[in-house]
Amino acid sequence: MKSLTVGAASSCLTWFVVFGVISMCLCPAATFIGGFSSTLQAEGVAQFMEPYLCPANSSAEIITFQTTSRDEFGNDQPATGYEMQCVDANGNIVRAPSPDYAFYWVGLLAVGSIGAAGLLALLLAAPVGALAARFVNRTQKPNTA
Repeated sequence: MKSLTVGAASSCLTWFVVFGVISMCLCPAATFIGGFSSTLQAEGVAQFMEPYLCPANSSAEIITFQTTSRDEFGNDQPATGYEMQCVDANGNIVRAPSPDYAFYWVGLLAVGSIGAAGLLALLLAAPVGALAARFVNRTQKPNTA
């Protein structure tokens, strides 16, 4: 029973390490991709988020407008702002324009990347554990007197 407990603990530790390494790669990549896709493919993202953010019998529209942002030196630079609004069939705005669709999109991709990291860690924990055990057994020298 003692070896079962040690084996389970080492397997969990291996999974956590593999999960951490994979998450450190996938989560920033997902937020990077989400940030760019929420502006470059704004219409597609809005159509994907429409069922979650717009009331029934309304559709999502992307509004773009000219604005400014500040660079690293504090100077104003021209920029384009993106907001999603929901309109009904008559063209009435039923949900005010806001940029929250992009925040939800980035969050959804980040959560998806953490889920993918968990699944990949399940698949890769056994091979990584076997490699670690082989490395530990190779570096141990037998005590012979």
